[in-house]
Order: sequence, then C-alpha cells, then structure tokens
Amino acid sequence: MAALMKSVTVRALKFSPAVKFRLTRCGGTPELSIRSISSVMSPPSKAIVYEQHGSPDSVTRFVNLPPVEVRENDVCVKMLAAPINPSDINRIEGVYPVRPPVPAIGGYEGVGEVYTVGSKVNGLSPGDWVIPSPPSSGTWQTYVVKEESVWHKIDKTCPMEYAATITVNPLTALRMLEDFVSLNSVGDSVVQNGATSIVGQCVIQLARLRGISTINIIRDRAGSDDAKENLKALGADEVFSESQLNVKNVKSLLGNLPEPALGFNCVGGIAASLVLKFLREGGTIVTYGGMSKKPITVSTTSFIFKDLALRGFWLQNWLSLGKVKECREMIDYLLGLARDGKLKYETELVPFEEFSVALDKSLGKLGRQPKQVITF
Repeated sequence: MAALMKSVTVRALKFSPAVKFRLTRCGGTPELSIRSISSVMSPPSKAIVYEQHGSPDSVTRFVNLPPVEVRENDVCVKMLAAPINPSDINRIEGVYPVRPPVPAIGGYEGVGEVYTVGSKVNGLSPGDWVIPSPPSSGTWQTYVVKEESVWHKIDKTCPMEYAATITVNPLTALRMLEDFVSLNSVGDSVVQNGATSIVGQCVIQLARLRGISTINIIRDRAGSDDAKENLKALGADEVFSESQLNVKNVKSLLGNLPEPALGFNCVGGIAASLVLKFLREGGTIVTYGGMSKKPITVSTTSFIFKDLALRGFWLQNWLSLGKVKECREMIDYLLGLARDGKLKYETELVPFEEFSVALDKSLGKLGRQPKQVITF
C-alpha cells in the first residue's frame, strides 16, 4: 500500500495496527494520528498528488491512499468527475495566490455521489449527487471525506460534465455580469476577449438570456472561422479576430450595436487594449485572467477623456465574503440552465487512468482542446 509520502509510511510501521492515516480537512495534506479503528471507514482511494511545486507534468503522480475515518459529521463521497482548470495548474506550479500546502491532492471542483455518511449527518444520503460549494481542494481522488457543510446537494438530472464544472467558470461569468455595471436588457452591450474560453462562452449565453448584446474578440489562429461560427451559434452578436480590429476606429465596426458599457479581459496585452477601445465613455473593464502574461497598458486619454474604470474579479475572493448561500442558489440556477440546454460549452471526458493525457491537453501540448474532465 503506497502512502502519500514514503517517509510517513515508514513512520507508520513503527506503530500498532490501530494507527490510521487521515487526510486533513483542507483536502490533501497528510497528518498522522493514533486512534482506534473506526467502524465507519471510507474505501481506499486513488489520487493525483504533488509533493512539491513545479511543472504539473513532472511533479504529479498517482498514489494509493488508505481508508479514512468517516466521523459523525462527515460525508464520504465517491467522485464522479472533476475538471482540470488553469487555476489547478497554477496551484501545482506554486504561483496561485491561495493554494494548499504540499504535499497535496490536486483538483478544486467536481461532482460526486454520496457513498456513506456519519451518524449525525441528516441532510445527505447515499446516492445523492453533491459538489463542494464553495469549491474545495482535493477533488482529484476517487473518494473524498469532508464535513457535511462542504457539500451541496444538486439535481441528478443535470449532465455530469456540467455538474463537475459549473462553479469556477460559469459562476465567474454570472458574477461579472451582475457585479460591476447595471446593464439594461435593451440598449446595452458588453465586449470581451478570450471569447472562446468557457467563461467567454458563458458570458455570451447569459448575456443573451438578459437581452444584452455581446462583442467578442478571439485570437488569429487556425480554425478561427469555425470558432466565430460556433460563438455565433451560442448567441454572439459580433465576433472579431484581433487582426480585424487593426483599424483606426474599431467602433465603426459595431453597426447598430450600442457602445459597450462593460468589458471583460482574461488575456492582457494588446487584447486588453482592444477591449478598452470599444468601451463607451464611463465604461468599465474587468480583468479576471492574464493568459498572455502581459500587462494592461492604458493611455492617459482613456482615463482623462473617457473616464474609464479598471476593475478586477477573483471568484475565490468573492466566495470568501460569506456568500455560501448565495453561491449555492446561483449554482442551482446555472445547473438548471445547463439541464435545459440554455447553457452549453464543450468538454471532453477522460478516464482517471488517462490523467496524464488530459493534463498534456490542458497544458496546451496538443493544441487547442476542450475542457478536460476526468471521470472516476
């Protein structure tokens, strides 16, 4: 039986058979505790762990974990699916602002089925589908044991791939549309770069449901024409490649669309400048990512004569403001849209045993790929 760390395994052998390992409540760091064998234990688990920060394809590995005690307020969940998000990769690299201490189990969101519950758990039963809400580290493993308060019961009729991915990206899109500018259903529009991302696709669909127009910017690359058509099929009003915006007055391309009051940036660099050019006087640009790793440059005239505002959005910070109830209500709303076919995005389901392939795709080694969702 392979433990999370070889040194911990060696120490365990010095104790009696009653010594058990337990994963800490934050979902990954091992601690050694001496307690009698419980009558309620989780099954053994397989997990993707990293013992140091670095490139995910070199520091992650499969391990077998021993059973974990299911305490009276705990719920043992058999994971069904969990995505590989950019923030997961950043946590492993050690560059994300908030990350679990190493060694840790990867993953931050996902969906699972309740396997067993502790004696004082009343709100959940075996067979229920649940997601960690707010998201919680350690979802890249076959069984997860955490307190009942971590888990949010969801409708089992929602497709598994949406349940696994609904929190980080769709919720980001919804909050950005709601939190910065009061948009009118008639006569308002938003502009965004990174429109082919899941957040971008969700912005398009959620805005359309509200009667808000979208102007979308994508990178010039092979397949960009197909990408434009796919975004328009989701409800995008206009889609431009960056090269198309190499004109003196980008607003001349809007036609009858109103100048946007709100813009979203997940790229930085030139792509962020293009969003700024579209904004109307008094407009706001919200940055939630920086895929190009280049800074945003704003002209002095944009501040003085257009009075533009630059804001930032980080979902984890929003969730830390005590918004668990609100978060779960929005999750249910988004899952309802996905179940009814009103919120769509492309994912690829990959068996857990093929995690390395899914990771390579997520790292961009095999070109542009759908969101990778590992299944257990």
